[in-house]
Amino acid sequence: QSFLLVLGTRFSDIELREEEGIPTEEFLESCYAIVPVLDKLGPTVFAPVKMDFVGNIKKINQKFITNKEEFDTLQKIVLHEVNAGVAQVRNSATEALLWLKRGLKFLKGFLTEVKNGEKNIQTAL
Repeated sequence: QSFLLVLGTRFSDIELREEEGIPTEEFLESCYAIVPVLDKLGPTVFAPVKMDFVGNIKKINQKFITNKEEFDTLQKIVLHEVNAGVAQVRNSATEALLWLKRGLKFLKGFLTEVKNGEKNIQTAL
């Protein structure tokens, strides 16, 4: 369980902004902090997950850096893309956020299986 020590910014440390939601920069930092964990879990088995994960983080970050003040929360990015009619476009930040959320949920489920004593990686997956 020592691999968890490599985590930097933790999701639980992110302060939600009352009306505005989840701060983009802190969320992305927390996501990036998970990447080394995927290497420690199994560089081969988790290679596709890692590639997908990093790709989605980058897509959201690319949107964020176009206007850090306007897109300081994930909700603002999604609302902007919805209003612009591009939220469902392939490679949009909104689509990337959806897949990133699915990846995080998958990883949480996997780690829960391991924590509960599952020794076989394939079974845990």
